[in-house]
Amino acid sequence: MASLPATTLEQWFVLQTVIAEGSFARAAERLNRSQSSVSYALGTLQQRLGMDLLQIVGRRAELTETGRLMLAQAQPLLASFSELEFRAQGLRAGVRASLSLIVDTVFPKDKLFAALKSFQRSYPQVHVHVAEVLRSESEQALAEQDADLYLITLKPENAVMGSFLLNMDFVAVAHPDHPLHRMEGPLSAAQLDQHLLVAIADRVQQRTQMRRGRSLWSFTTIDAAIEAVCHGVGYGWLPLPRIAALLAAGELKCLPVANQPVRKTPLYLVFGGETLCFDPTVSALADILRGQIDERSGD
Repeated sequence: MASLPATTLEQWFVLQTVIAEGSFARAAERLNRSQSSVSYALGTLQQRLGMDLLQIVGRRAELTETGRLMLAQAQPLLASFSELEFRAQGLRAGVRASLSLIVDTVFPKDKLFAALKSFQRSYPQVHVHVAEVLRSESEQALAEQDADLYLITLKPENAVMGSFLLNMDFVAVAHPDHPLHRMEGPLSAAQLDQHLLVAIADRVQQRTQMRRGRSLWSFTTIDAAIEAVCHGVGYGWLPLPRIAALLAAGELKCLPVANQPVRKTPLYLVFGGETLCFDPTVSALADILRGQIDERSGD
């Protein structure tokens, strides 16, 4: 006949928290428990195992060698249990009445609207609120945690926060009559710098650019930047999917840039909180968006 385990998940969670926080006092504060209850849980855990898991080094609580081995084996179980509870919370919540989505303005509109239309068919009662941000605003938008789901750029060091969706290609273009097209290519950075650049920037970036005095005009929307380049105001690095029709019609023409003729900007899918990936409504929209990108990749 099987016997019950001598230790509990609660005791292992307490141990994990003490190590993460570095002390009994901080662990007690994080767990919203008294320091004596934390000490009791760890004392009982070590007593039932018959081994020392912790040692005090200076003012920090650290694992013994045996403690490191034991906690390493316990952590996958603790993570699975946390996931189980998060999933239960999501199922208990049921279908949400609304959700919010923040999208980088360069994200392919055809794929975004196709995903939203598909989501609407499956969840007609859910209201979706969509806000667009520029690449430079992505990190701030994510830090504010105002959305359930993000389709944005991330700094390389923060890429682990999201799942990669696609690379957005930017190409240097100008009106066919622009002077840059009369120069022999490939064009160097120095040659490009002699001509006005049309850029996409947020208001903070615009103020910085004005102080630098660079030969640059900036616009806060991609559509305005595209219009400016089409009217011959200057050249610009523009998202290829948004100008493909203009290139095909001859209204814009790619510049023969010497280095890196195509600049790739990765876009990621990021959940607004660690538990939202278990929310059935939010995860459904995320899956539909991923599906649209997979279809796009297979075209």
